[in-house]
Parts: sequence; structure tokens; C-alpha cells
Amino acid sequence: MRILVCGGTGFIGRHIVDSLKQAGHEPVQRSRRTAPPLDFSKALTAEAWLPHLAGIDAVINAVGVLRDSAGRPLQAMHADAPIALFDACAAAGVRRVVQISALGIAHSATRYASTKRAADEHLLALTEQGRLNGCVLRPSVVFGAGGASSQLFLALARLPALLLPRAVLQARVQPVAVRDLADAVARVAGSDAPSGLVEIGGPEALPLADLIASLRAQMGHRPACVGALPGWLSRASARAGDGLPWSPWCSETLALLESDNVTDPAALERWLGRPGVAPGQLLATLRRD
Repeated sequence: MRILVCGGTGFIGRHIVDSLKQAGHEPVQRSRRTAPPLDFSKALTAEAWLPHLAGIDAVINAVGVLRDSAGRPLQAMHADAPIALFDACAAAGVRRVVQISALGIAHSATRYASTKRAADEHLLALTEQGRLNGCVLRPSVVFGAGGASSQLFLALARLPALLLPRAVLQARVQPVAVRDLADAVARVAGSDAPSGLVEIGGPEALPLADLIASLRAQMGHRPACVGALPGWLSRASARAGDGLPWSPWCSETLALLESDNVTDPAALERWLGRPGVAPGQLLATLRRD
């Protein structure tokens, strides 16, 4: 199958491209640097997408940004462009569409979550109408080489003493190795089985602080001294992160951590045909990535 991968040069997208190749598919990447070029933030109508769908059998949207910027506004990147893409797929007869979303956005009031939900709901509505065979994948925290949050976790794991926001100490996540997610996406995209909304989590749920502690143990270090950051200081640090476009720590992240990010691991196992990588084995995946 020729599969269009939007966001194919990003953290998750490039692993999806590799998995598609290994599965025998032909991934087609589009960006501002490809020929023909495609600026995702400006492809806001179905007509803008139609030329890029010629000869395409399926579409994967792996585009995601954490915060607004002039070049990559959340509304355009998460909602307007994907909605236009899904409408174009329906018009062009490209039925299989996979949307990479995020676990934990269902009830979040953040702009990240609300814009993601808008595209998710549009794809699911088109699927309900029989115009597409869409799948919305919502993974928990994704871990792997090149991921901004993964790099932050690794940096924190190297420190012998930590003051962590209470949300980080308490909120549970279900980390997914990026290669596991990519392999699952490749199988979903290559299947015509109805799938709808699918939540993806690794084999074990644990507080984010415990994930950091596990990574430290996998590095061979003794346990760190960990304390709780006062609430006001947690909020202040998140606001400081708002001014650092490259940092995954910001007010949006803090708000998203106010609820657990967990689900049944059976969906990932079903698509992989095996259990996912456990948290205690995540560090070893970096050498394979």
C-alpha cells in the first residue's frame, strides 16, 4: 500500500515510516521540504489536500504540537488541517485513515486537548456515516529516542536529588515504546478491520515519578532523593516553561497531568501480537532505535 504519512519526519512519524517499510508498504512523506511541498498549517481546505492523495491507499496523521506558535498554531495543526484532510480523503475515496491523538484528552480543557478532540470527533463522525474507515489512536506517554519528553525524563533520571511537582509524583501513565506504537500503527493502517477509537497503553501503569526512578535504576544509579515541589512553585515553573518553545514542560503539560493517563493494555497487545515493552526495559529500546 502507498500510505501518506503526515508528520513523517517527527518523533513518532519517522518511526512509523520505518515500520511501514518493514511491513512492505510504501510510505509517502509530505512536508514543506518535499516535492511537491506541503505546509500543514496552511492546508486548511479539502481542495488543498486532493493533489497529495493521488495514488494513495491510506493516510496516517502523526502531526502534533504542544503549544501555539506563529508558524504552527494549534487550531490549524490539530483541528483545521486534519479536518480538511479527512474531508479530502472521503471525497477522493481514500477510506483508511489513522489519526494519532493522545490519551487523557477526553475531558481536558486545555487547548491542546480541545483541538485534538475536534479532529478526532470529525474522523469518527465520517466513519459513523460510512464515508471513511477511520481509526483514532490515543496513546499514553510515548518513550523513545528523539522524543522531547523522553529526553526530559532521562535528564531528570540522572539527577541524584529532585523536587518534582505533585502532579508528576501522583499522576499515573502507561508508557509506550515508540517502536511498539509505530508497529501497531503500521498494522492498523494496513488493515481494513473497523476500529474507531482505540486507546493505547503499555503493559504497566505507574506514577510518572516512578517511571523516572525506573529509568535511573536502569542506568545503574542508586535511588534519588525526591521531594514534592509546592503547588505555587510548580505553576511558576510551568509558566516559565511556556516561554521556552523547545521545552515539553509548560502549563499545558501540567494541566494534562492533573488526571491519570492509563488504559487497558489489551489493545496494544492485540495489534502487536505480543505484550508491549515494560517500563523496566525502556532504556534498552534506545539502543535499538
